[in-house]
Amino acid sequence: MNIKRELRFIDVYCIATGAMISSGIFVLPGIAHAKAGPSVILSYFFAGLLATSGMFSAAEMATAMPKAGGDYFFITRALGPLAGTIAGLLNWSALSLKSSFALIGMAAFVQLYINIDLYIPGLIFCAFFVILNLAGAKHVGRLQIVIVACLLVLMLAYICLGLRHISLENFAPFASHGFKKTIATAGFVFVSYGGLIKVTSIAGDIKNPKQVIPQAMIASVLSVIILYTSMVMVTTGVLPTEKFDNSLTPITEGARAFLGPWGVFAMSLAAVFAFVTSANAGVMAASRYLYALSRDSLIPKPLSHLSKQARMPVFAILATGVFMGASLFLNLELLVEAASLVLILGYILASVCVIILRESGLQNYRPSFRAPLYPFTQLVCICGFGLLVIELGINAFIICACIVTIGIACYWFYGKRQKQREYALMHLIERLTARELVSGMLERELKEIIHERDDVVLDRFDNLIMRCPVLDIEEEITAQECFIRLGAVIEERVQINANVLAEMIIKREIESSTMLTTFLAIPHIVIPGEGKFEIAIVRARNGITFNDPASKAHAVFLLLGTRDERNFHLRALASIAQISQEPDFEQRWMEARTIAAIRDVVLLGKRIRDSRL
Repeated sequence: MNIKRELRFIDVYCIATGAMISSGIFVLPGIAHAKAGPSVILSYFFAGLLATSGMFSAAEMATAMPKAGGDYFFITRALGPLAGTIAGLLNWSALSLKSSFALIGMAAFVQLYINIDLYIPGLIFCAFFVILNLAGAKHVGRLQIVIVACLLVLMLAYICLGLRHISLENFAPFASHGFKKTIATAGFVFVSYGGLIKVTSIAGDIKNPKQVIPQAMIASVLSVIILYTSMVMVTTGVLPTEKFDNSLTPITEGARAFLGPWGVFAMSLAAVFAFVTSANAGVMAASRYLYALSRDSLIPKPLSHLSKQARMPVFAILATGVFMGASLFLNLELLVEAASLVLILGYILASVCVIILRESGLQNYRPSFRAPLYPFTQLVCICGFGLLVIELGINAFIICACIVTIGIACYWFYGKRQKQREYALMHLIERLTARELVSGMLERELKEIIHERDDVVLDRFDNLIMRCPVLDIEEEITAQECFIRLGAVIEERVQINANVLAEMIIKREIESSTMLTTFLAIPHIVIPGEGKFEIAIVRARNGITFNDPASKAHAVFLLLGTRDERNFHLRALASIAQISQEPDFEQRWMEARTIAAIRDVVLLGKRIRDSRL
């Protein structure tokens, strides 16, 4: 049983946008301004650009493998289960910490009106979002749409009204703490964009993921970069340094400066909306990491248990809620640094994984969206994030080291004893060393994921391809030799002697050539009987010579059917024609390493299917 795919573009856009717009803009700018001065505007902008570069890699892998667990799932399939276990727990902790940051923000606003211990409302809010997520993804998505719409309206109003009140004196000196501090602060505020990668972790909940994921992620990150940079610029322009530095309610103070009490109320409401969306999406996204780890038998199985009605990972959500509640008691700045560091490492690993997956030669790695300017985008991302990592505090590294240690222990004492998993790095090593290291397990899994992603319902043609004989011939041969070999492998299926079959195929070829292109031939004959139809496939690496010695076929599909199957015969011809017209068909056909890979070229080809057949 899988998680229901219920989320549409607007749901995913609002989940990603709402997950990003939180304490990162309503609390963090005051602390960041104290570190960088007015150039904090550039810090937010640089962090957004780096998040965009990392987003391209994450979006590519999410469209190739839209499964719950997001970058954990990619990293496991690219680098192996040990790296996946560590990455999964790191990302789970990072998103949980970021959501705890939002809970603290909500509790701080409650304190403005009620004299109460900060932790009490934080824990109450945490329990509320856990219960909401247990009800199902659809309810989470609907709440996000309403709240994000209200939030965006309030933020745009703040920007438009505040622009008229900006004082240029507040921008001088611009880089008051030096440009190096501006870059270091970009790493500190990077957590503000952490919600973007949550989209990959809920990929298993998304309808039509191959289109919705990249569209929603690109739209979301561009929107948030513009909003963050504009709001920080307005706040810098309307607040003097002494009021801005280290303020935990900087946007509210900015609104007070030019809108008075009504502005304070509006921005307080916007902040609460932002905290709600971030915490709400955070519980959902973080829990999917535990679910995916458990589903892959890398942590105890109960964490992948789904409720019968809502089909939600109950124990994964509860465990996430408990961790978020405990995180409320951490130091605020340490909380931010640790979450930022883990998110940055996640983006670095996403870029590394794209490089490995592309260079591994996996033919069933078929993302519907490809990161532009490969591999420069990935290299810039790795180097840029590497600089940010160096600037973060030692305490953040200590927290990450603890989580990494827990990940290694989980794998060593539990996950390692479970089934072995094939991953892309093994394919890359095999490709470079010509050693036999893989069995095709990963290719089969990727094929199943593509069928699930594209909502493919296997038809009669697919079933024939999955069981038909396939010949992979290295040497150059003639068409007659090819037909003799085909007769030998298909005779039992059609109950006709191999030599008789070969003569029938040769006779048909003499009447008119079945070579359709310089690459493809589709010989076809009518056989006696009723209700029979079979296919046999040949891949000839050095070609099959037909009537014209200058033309050599490398792909041959033999079709054999009785007269009453003529309609299906035409459909089979149409299917092969559609598949062979794909731009990369010939390259994939020639690069296929195994018989199973040759079948996959056909099974994953784009064509119109008829599930009634």
